[in-house]
Amino acid sequence: MADTQLMPIPGQVDPVPVARDITPRADGRIDLMGLPKARIRELFLEAGMDDKQAKLRSKQVYHWLYHRGVTDFEAMTDIAKTMRPWLAERFVVGRPNVVEAQHSTDGTRKWLLATDDGHEFEMVFIPDADRGTLCVSSQVGCTLNCRFCHTGTMKLVRNLTPGEIVGQVMLARDALGEWPKGKMDFADLSDDDGANESEYRADGRLLTNIVMMGMGEPLYNFDNVRNALRLVMDGEGLALSKRRITLSTSGVVPMMDRCGEEIGVNLAVSLHAVTKDIRDEIVPINKKYGIEELLQACADYPGASNARRITFEYVMLRDKNDTDEHAHELVRLLKQYDLPAKVNLIPFNPWPGAAYECSTPERIRAFSNIIFEAGISAPVRTPRGRDIDAACGQLKTAAQKKSRAERDREAAAAEATAE
Repeated sequence: MADTQLMPIPGQVDPVPVARDITPRADGRIDLMGLPKARIRELFLEAGMDDKQAKLRSKQVYHWLYHRGVTDFEAMTDIAKTMRPWLAERFVVGRPNVVEAQHSTDGTRKWLLATDDGHEFEMVFIPDADRGTLCVSSQVGCTLNCRFCHTGTMKLVRNLTPGEIVGQVMLARDALGEWPKGKMDFADLSDDDGANESEYRADGRLLTNIVMMGMGEPLYNFDNVRNALRLVMDGEGLALSKRRITLSTSGVVPMMDRCGEEIGVNLAVSLHAVTKDIRDEIVPINKKYGIEELLQACADYPGASNARRITFEYVMLRDKNDTDEHAHELVRLLKQYDLPAKVNLIPFNPWPGAAYECSTPERIRAFSNIIFEAGISAPVRTPRGRDIDAACGQLKTAAQKKSRAERDREAAAAEATAE
């Protein structure tokens, strides 16, 4: 049962984040997932280790957590055998709890996950011929209320912790079976497990890219998102290049410069309209940070260049934002602010009760051509995972679509059929 209340942030105000880096567990153990080496060392000291031991063990545990994907202290073979039960009594290496996993006919995979305090969120893995992209959530719910987005119809419950954010990446690598194989017990020969450094090897990666485009607004959970992505980018950890990570914002202007300076990943901006009236309607944060202010923040974004273009996401809504005039105005704005830009045109993904329809393929093509002719890339994104509500703008926890009792009945029926 969830034991935290909704965050009280309706309307156009910045949310106040829940200031915690670890979600409490019922068994009292501390989850180390999502913590940097210094924080792990600090917790080991608090638990009674001496300084020299804490420094060594935090380094070892950090490696096993993030580079090897190990969740069982007993499998950490370069840690003394007598130390492993001591760690297991006090700490745990967690993962988000899997409530439901779905596979799309196009290969897309979606997981409904739950935190240790009972809140549900989703993540999506999208395989392509040359890459595999994980769409990661940063919050349970969302406060932005973008009218075309199903996630925006949810209330914001709380921010995800760094462990709950990194845990999505770990869980995906678990499911894809792409942790390094072989032993790593050559660092502590006192255990004499027959270790051999040559047995350690890393496999090719299926998960190559991460996009912070799941549930929630990442810049409204800035500290936790930053701390999580630093672990993902750490060469001693998950070691994913910042060039392979994209953070998407609906336009939280005051945080964009910090995002560039403190995280340094690629930036994507949910633009979706080029006039104040239309963007006020479909992306209400525009009433607080207008288009001109947003585009200036994009122009000032640290690291933006022709080699690292800013992606502008633009959902195609029939008879709302899809005319030739809108396309020409988009070109004008991007050129006015001299932005190194790419425009992702996203066919609207329908959901029950949505107020909009998708633009026709012909209209989308015409819109794209106008932007291409102006020398700006404007590919049309191929919808993925629509059959399992995993496409852009469709994420909304199944807790609000399907009750727990319904899922239990389905599971029981499946077991009965199998028998």
